[in-house]
Amino acid sequence: MRVWIVFLLCLAGHAMAAPTEEEPIVEEVVVEDAVVEEPFEEYPIVEEEPIVEEEPIEEETIQEEEVEVGANPVQVETGEFDEAIEVVEDVIAENPCLNHHCKKGKVCEVDESNSPMCVCQDPSTCPDSVGEFEHVCGTDNKTYDSSCHFFATKCSLEGTKKGHKLHLDYIGPCKFIAPCVDSELTEFPMRMRDWLKNVLVTLFERDEDNNLLTEKQKLRVKKIYENEKRLQAGDHTLDLLAHDFEKNYNMYIFPVHWQFGQLDQHPIDGYLSHTELSPLRAPLIPMEHCTTRFFEQCDADNDKYIALEEWANCFGIKEQDVDKDLVI
Repeated sequence: MRVWIVFLLCLAGHAMAAPTEEEPIVEEVVVEDAVVEEPFEEYPIVEEEPIVEEEPIEEETIQEEEVEVGANPVQVETGEFDEAIEVVEDVIAENPCLNHHCKKGKVCEVDESNSPMCVCQDPSTCPDSVGEFEHVCGTDNKTYDSSCHFFATKCSLEGTKKGHKLHLDYIGPCKFIAPCVDSELTEFPMRMRDWLKNVLVTLFERDEDNNLLTEKQKLRVKKIYENEKRLQAGDHTLDLLAHDFEKNYNMYIFPVHWQFGQLDQHPIDGYLSHTELSPLRAPLIPMEHCTTRFFEQCDADNDKYIALEEWANCFGIKEQDVDKDLVI
């Protein structure tokens, strides 16, 4: 018996010497009316992992990309383009050749002092002609690829006798043009007067946007257009053209003055030079072989210029009916 008592005392002493563990607090969880006891540790012991401090790289990058409140990100990003555009505008504004006009055959260049000057264009820089309709014939009976080639060549001959005599003769390649005899020369102004009258009437009919004729011109052409006695356009005999001119003379006065005003442009001085006549001569010569001789005859004083009085006389307009105010 004593042995058992000593044995029990030893066990008790050993148990008291061993460390005691806290019993976990039991929390009751009710699941479907059944009580389930689950252990709940009030202070769970978690093994801590070593903490690595992360550098806020992304956060700083985001802060750098932020734009001020109210700023347009697109404008901020394209700011450099605005400066480039301003530079281009400054260069254009400083180009002295922009508003400097050169006559045909010349181009503008800037000299050492940044001043514009006109120099002869190199014919090789002219664009190639598209077709034969762009060819022109010079008074030297030579065909040029285009009017650009012709005027560039003429410019290169400035100051020479050949250059002084060289003019644009007519549009199209050079061809044989029969000489104009006296009887044909008399007929030419009859057809020309009728043609000028019909051109004005056609412009009046088509001038819906008021950009073909001025108001003063339209008022004068309107009288011709509404006149019942007006000879309609057509292929008329020379006798009929002569009769109509005598009978309806007043209808032809303004068309002759109008054509003079259309040609007198460079400069507007009341005289027609050979160059100013070109827009009318060049298309007519291939169709009317008396054109050249007719205009030569108009220059009654042989001064190389045709005055208004000389022009009107060529078309049969009486001296008392020549009026500079009609050249609108």
